[in-house]
Amino acid sequence: MIPGYADHAANERTFLAWVRTGIAMIAFGFVIEKFNLFLLALAAQALDERAAQLAKFSGRGGRYDGLALIFGGIGLVVLSTVRFVRTTRLLDDSAVHDASSVRTELMLCAFLVLVVAGYGIYLAFG
Repeated sequence: MIPGYADHAANERTFLAWVRTGIAMIAFGFVIEKFNLFLLALAAQALDERAAQLAKFSGRGGRYDGLALIFGGIGLVVLSTVRFVRTTRLLDDSAVHDASSVRTELMLCAFLVLVVAGYGIYLAFG
């Protein structure tokens, strides 16, 4: 039996959940990018009145939203990998360690709340 199997299994499940979330962010970023390209292609072939509406709908920020999600997802996968390796090393170490700091998790949650709030404001008023 592996010593501390339950702790290692919980660490791996958490890691896989974060990787799954990162992959979902990357996939959603690709969807936004492709939809924006689709809108720009429609605007190029539409009549003058509809072209202006479609170009306005795609917006300036629409060009960068997908890329931001793609790079955010990649960053999330990298961050979760680093955290997984660090936690695995701490679990394998026989010394007693202080309780882990939740500072990183709180900063990540605050950042995600700000991103979602900012994007919601952008969609509502932009």
